[in-house]
Amino acid sequence: MVESFDVILKGGTLVNHDGVGARDVGVRHGRIAEIGDLRRASGAETVDCRGLHVLPGVIDTQVHFREPGLTHKEDLESGSLSAVMGGVTAVFEMPNTDPLTVTAETLADKVKRGHHRMHCDFAFFMGGTRDNAKDVAELERLPGCAGIKVFMGSSTGSLLLADDDGLRSVLKNIRRRASFHAEDEPRLNERKHLRIENDPRSHPIWRDEEAALKATQRLVKMAHETGARVHVLHVSTKEEMEFLADHKDVASVEVTPHHLTLEAPVAYEKLGTRAQMNPPVRDASHKAGIWRGLEQGVVDVLGSDHAPHTREEKAKPYPASPSGMTGVQTLVPIMLDHVNAGRLSIERFVDLTSAGPARLFGIAAKGRIAVGYDADITVVDLKRRSTITDDWVASRAGWTPYHGIAVRGWPVGTFVRGHKVMWEGSVIDKAKGERVRFLETLAK
Repeated sequence: MVESFDVILKGGTLVNHDGVGARDVGVRHGRIAEIGDLRRASGAETVDCRGLHVLPGVIDTQVHFREPGLTHKEDLESGSLSAVMGGVTAVFEMPNTDPLTVTAETLADKVKRGHHRMHCDFAFFMGGTRDNAKDVAELERLPGCAGIKVFMGSSTGSLLLADDDGLRSVLKNIRRRASFHAEDEPRLNERKHLRIENDPRSHPIWRDEEAALKATQRLVKMAHETGARVHVLHVSTKEEMEFLADHKDVASVEVTPHHLTLEAPVAYEKLGTRAQMNPPVRDASHKAGIWRGLEQGVVDVLGSDHAPHTREEKAKPYPASPSGMTGVQTLVPIMLDHVNAGRLSIERFVDLTSAGPARLFGIAAKGRIAVGYDADITVVDLKRRSTITDDWVASRAGWTPYHGIAVRGWPVGTFVRGHKVMWEGSVIDKAKGERVRFLETLAK
């Protein structure tokens, strides 16, 4: 009897937790049903993947899609469209919206907004505050919650928890891993006078490496005191990377494509405020230190920190200009270009974007291509040479800091729970995004 599937991805090179090799993938009812030689099998749809690499679906664990309240910059639909156009199958979205995501009601509202309106699967972070610290153990277990997110330094929006007592109260009450924007708010306030009008090159001077390191050290110290698990987002300095290498028992590490790719002062001279991020793009020595942390295994995941603003907002003179850039759609091509340049292996890329997120956050049935797992698949052409342009970017912001950059390696297809959502730059299926499930909250 000929085995049949809903979809067969045939002839590709599968990159997975057990290595790299030529294997077909059969999908049935939205899940991986068979891996191997499926030449004799039949499929309602057969996708020719010859010459292509078939990867577990890329999970971007840090995006800002701005809904509700700031939808002139982005919304859940446009942000998730940008994600799947770039080969991303699931995202974790941040709480600094308007209203802030700090209650059960505001989280449930986001989950409702995203269901079958977002093109990829999704989860939302709950903002940790002084007011909800006593309730975080319950809030972090709500359906669709990726965990607690704390801003130790001010950034876009009004979420901020800078004092030790407030941080300690959150850390004492959480049960899941919490994520942190680690910049020291008192130091940022002390150094505001170092900002130079209309000169974004002063951004990393104001928000210097000491502000990042000091906050990270405080966080890790309190994590040890409370027994909490912490995730340090967008690590931007070599000093933090060296410090975190000694504290992997409590701290996991995220880095971003822009901190691995751009460097000061060239980025600011070329891009102006479009290179302005929090924490900042820094000089070549810090970029090298982040790469060393990745090479040495200190880095656990990649996140884009997709944080869109309109062209008009970014055109304001520094420091009136907001910090943030688009990134969810360019994560895959930028990092595949690094793969082709020999800076990391394709297996390490998969670990950083699929297996790593699943491992750190306890994602249920995602993060690898294995029988019984969701059929989340990113298909890429490692040989294709393309140029990233603003016109290609589906984000409502409509621009990318990588405009005009030629890369080798390109997202060809995006499958979300077996649905072919994107293929060769075209959206194939209507939005069917659903909330990500987590091992620690399956009963919800």
